[in-house]
Amino acid sequence: MPEGDPSPAGAFAEVAPGAARHDALGITGLAIGQGLPVALGAAIAAPDRPVIALQADGSAMYTISALWTMARERADVTVVLLDNAGYASIRREADRIGDMPQRAAPLIELRNPAIDFAAVAEGIGVPATSADTTDELAWQFEAAIRARGPHLIHARIGRRTD
Repeated sequence: MPEGDPSPAGAFAEVAPGAARHDALGITGLAIGQGLPVALGAAIAAPDRPVIALQADGSAMYTISALWTMARERADVTVVLLDNAGYASIRREADRIGDMPQRAAPLIELRNPAIDFAAVAEGIGVPATSADTTDELAWQFEAAIRARGPHLIHARIGRRTD
């Protein structure tokens, strides 16, 4: 289960001990962008094991082309793309530093224009759905896990309005 951004890592760490036996591939440091390529590599290295990638939207933008390779290789990867319309890890670092200039704030947002990650995935050959509620996410996740091959679930979560 690769993690593509520090933001979902904390929540995953809380539930992982109660999950079925699994491997977790995480990032080191605060680098972002490795989640999709790591998921692809895991699927190619162990094609008999399904891969679940918890991928943040900002981090995905660094390596979105990995979805095309997942489609070409028919990699068994379910990507749950957690979309909060911004670079949360960069926002957290800016908040720690404090006093980000107003003109710089839009540079770490992904909302003008908004990105339809399901449409991007579909456009390069990965079946995709969008979830706006936890019920939708649960249903779509179960369906994606049952089907072999790549899938992307665009989960729109906790979007900032400031």
